[in-house]
Amino acid sequence: MKFTTEQRLDNGVLEREFTLGEIPGTLWTSGSEPAPLILIAHNNGLPRREPRLLARARHTAAQGYAVATIDAPACGERPRSAADDRARAELRRAMQAGEPVDGIFESLVGPLVANAVPEWRTTLDALLARPETNGRVGYSGWTAVGIHLAATEPRIEAAGLFAGGYVPLAQREEARQVTIPLLFLLQWDDEGNPRQRALDLFDAFGSKQKTMHANMGGHVGTPWFELEDGGRFYDRHLK
Repeated sequence: MKFTTEQRLDNGVLEREFTLGEIPGTLWTSGSEPAPLILIAHNNGLPRREPRLLARARHTAAQGYAVATIDAPACGERPRSAADDRARAELRRAMQAGEPVDGIFESLVGPLVANAVPEWRTTLDALLARPETNGRVGYSGWTAVGIHLAATEPRIEAAGLFAGGYVPLAQREEARQVTIPLLFLLQWDDEGNPRQRALDLFDAFGSKQKTMHANMGGHVGTPWFELEDGGRFYDRHLK
């Protein structure tokens, strides 16, 4: 892991960009003691410096966590194939037209998740070897990656998942293998994630400790207080 830039933010958080082979990422830390690590994964295609993700990461780090994110394959700075771009364009067109999107979605998101999770595990290996982390690990963000990572990576102890109506159908079975504590956020009027599918996915998780928070509004309308509630969730399970 090679750090390329760093800056000290007004809230005392140290923000450092890094590269790990071909993987670009960012690490946020505060304080001098080793801290629990939270991996923040953004939705497919978005950059790791997307403003809402930055706000979440900086706030969470200020609460006494090490926080990290990466640009997984086909996200942010990473190159995308022509097939990826065509699939995204077709997905947008079908959703706007109200047409079935399962086949398009499976062809796009399935490979993204399959390629992303190994890189997240490589990143986790590197981060847990650093003195800023204490071995406790949580996950926050994109549901499709979170399901596969939580099902295959025993070091993840708790996860906060966003939306989740559209995940590959095969992951509904994989969700039954996820048994860690979960906080599942649902926007009730999310135009991009059908409500019933999200409810069905929540029901499929094998966790005995799982909580759903549903708020009115569209996809990007999650209230700020959910970040504070999320902090209490991670405090309970990682501190």
